Amino acid sequence: MLSQYAVFGNPIAQSLSPLIHQAFAKQCNQPIEYQRQLVELGNFETAARQFFNDGGEGLNITAPFKLDAFQFADQLSERAKRAGAVNTLIAESSKIKGDNTDGHGLLTDIQNNLQWNIAAGRVLILGAGGAVRGILEPLIAAIPASIVIANRTTEKAQTLVQLFEEYAQSESVELSAQDFESLSGHFDIIINGTSASLSGESLPIGVDNFDNVLCYDMMYAKAPTPFLQLAAKHGAKSVADGLGMLVEQAAESFYLWRGVRPDTAALIQSIRAGL
Repeated sequence: MLSQYAVFGNPIAQSLSPLIHQAFAKQCNQPIEYQRQLVELGNFETAARQFFNDGGEGLNITAPFKLDAFQFADQLSERAKRAGAVNTLIAESSKIKGDNTDGHGLLTDIQNNLQWNIAAGRVLILGAGGAVRGILEPLIAAIPASIVIANRTTEKAQTLVQLFEEYAQSESVELSAQDFESLSGHFDIIINGTSASLSGESLPIGVDNFDNVLCYDMMYAKAPTPFLQLAAKHGAKSVADGLGMLVEQAAESFYLWRGVRPDTAALIQSIRAGL
């Protein structure tokens, strides 16, 4: 019998998760079956309960169900609690554990794959939505000198600062909020966590912010995103999109399920070539 895994979302046809996890399974000689499942809005709990009752061992969760998965889980990891969202569900005995591997994926891609140094650096994050909340805990744990969360409205960014302020202080990381229009200061790394790349929009930040800076977009596409195009045009030291993050967060989920950590480098290159 093959162990059953799946990714839940709506829409879901675009998900690369089956390709990624099937590649991991082949590489690590793990007997699993992994499928996409379109879940109707408002029907997440019923679908998830059915999946696990039928013997499913793990789920990946994508938009718009990460908050539903957070509520569904019987137990939550510390990083899921801080993220306020769950992207991985694991069947453990009679309980369902919820975890969040997005931040791990981002940090692994930036530090291991790209070899960008976060420690003691000045980090700017663009956006203050759920995607950004999901990466803050591991980003703070990497001990940059400072993190500025910038958003169109300062209030939303300040909410995240308040949620993570105590943790940031315990790690001696300066955490603050700004809005795009009044953005000031020099940064070593800029991370775009907004949805602007999905809609093909650029961000209203000064082009001088990019000079000699490492720029990362959490989104990915066949061609460079508008954010990365702007950064490269105006002097960025290096640019990268979120494809590596996608594969690395999946590898962490696979490890949580199977206890085996797959190699990701060749798969990232293969998917990039196929975009």
